[in-house]
Amino acid sequence: MVLENLGNSLKESLSKITKSLFIDEKQINELVKEIQRALLQSDVNVKLVFSIGKKIKERAINEETPTGLSKKDYLVNIVYEELVSLVGKGNNKIQIETTPFTIMLVGLFGNGKTTTAGKLAYYFKKRGKKIAMISIDTWRPAAFEQLKQTGNSIGVPVFGQPDLKDPVKIYNKFKPELAKYDLIIVDTAGRDALNDELIEELNSINSAINANETILVMNADIGQSAEKQAQAFHNSCDVTGVILTKLDGTARGGGALVACSVTETPIKFIGIGEKVDAFEEFKPEGFIGRLLGMGDLETLLEKVHEAIDEDQAKDLGRKMLKGDFNLLDLYQQMNSMKKMGSLSKIVNLIPGMGKLNIPKEMLEGQEERVEKWKYLMDSMTKEELENPDEIKGTRLERISNGAGIPLEEIRTLLKQYKQSKKMMKMMKGMEGSEKDMQKMMQKMQQKKIKF
Repeated sequence: MVLENLGNSLKESLSKITKSLFIDEKQINELVKEIQRALLQSDVNVKLVFSIGKKIKERAINEETPTGLSKKDYLVNIVYEELVSLVGKGNNKIQIETTPFTIMLVGLFGNGKTTTAGKLAYYFKKRGKKIAMISIDTWRPAAFEQLKQTGNSIGVPVFGQPDLKDPVKIYNKFKPELAKYDLIIVDTAGRDALNDELIEELNSINSAINANETILVMNADIGQSAEKQAQAFHNSCDVTGVILTKLDGTARGGGALVACSVTETPIKFIGIGEKVDAFEEFKPEGFIGRLLGMGDLETLLEKVHEAIDEDQAKDLGRKMLKGDFNLLDLYQQMNSMKKMGSLSKIVNLIPGMGKLNIPKEMLEGQEERVEKWKYLMDSMTKEELENPDEIKGTRLERISNGAGIPLEEIRTLLKQYKQSKKMMKMMKGMEGSEKDMQKMMQKMQQKKIKF
């Protein structure tokens, strides 16, 4: 999980409050101290830490508890609101309203601009946009090849000409071709530090490109130093936003998040892993919700919408009502779940699940089991997948040998399938009909997240 240590500390602090029979000033003071300690350990600026502590305490003591809420529930809500304010309120979503829309990535060496360009391209490609990337980095010899490899892996065309040493000439050469795309992502050169040479180069590039968004890519492990870097780029190059990379692998990420908020340079996206899909929009409310174990329903629904085909979901719904659920359906469900990411990440998106503090080892163990089940089903025939009751005797041995997985694991899989089917039959006996299911699906379709 992103900022796992900070999240665990905050959840532990709030857990003490929610388990208390009553709330007094002493408990409020203890809560504030624990929150401040957790934020300091995550490298958040000392002045801001004391400021948020003061705000939480003043609100908890002076504000009247709204009707319908207990004192402890309202205190949790105060903590949530103040932490959201600390990292920046509101949604800073990139809206692609004109085409071609251009995003120019800037930043220093080693902060992951080229990798981020690929992640950004993949993110918008999944949302139906026609994407192109162009490398105008004339400093790193392998910059174009790296971007090209990334583009090939996600099916996005990459333009560039390494032998040209003028970035503006490179862009102008391919400009007519780029005009055919919805979104153009421009990967620029960096330096070891923001100097006059880099500022002049970026300004000349932006004058030629006239980018819709100029986004600074920064490594989250720089902590509080992010404030100085974000401010310098913002003042020099009219940066419109920030992408923080490697937020999952550093204890200093809290400092970087808050530092960017202080400069009023909005964080647009965060990198939460090495894979191309380990990348998401930064939504302060949902992000803090996850840290506190409250979940992030909006992001969860977004991931479900991306992973599960609408027609497939409707078909599965009809099968459930008829009791026709088989191993093929279970296999499709498992593939869809895998597209959504690791089980530990999904659990933290489900409201309330984060508070359970399910051991990471347990979740990883379940993921390993599901992976084994996929291998087993890959070793089955279509007939066996459609009629799991036929799997017995020599069939069991053949599947086990083909997958290289013990017989006991097949029996566990079949047991899980039978339990799922039994539940489907119970659902079939409940009130409702296929028509009702179709109406429900239509309502869900109307309420689905739009991009």
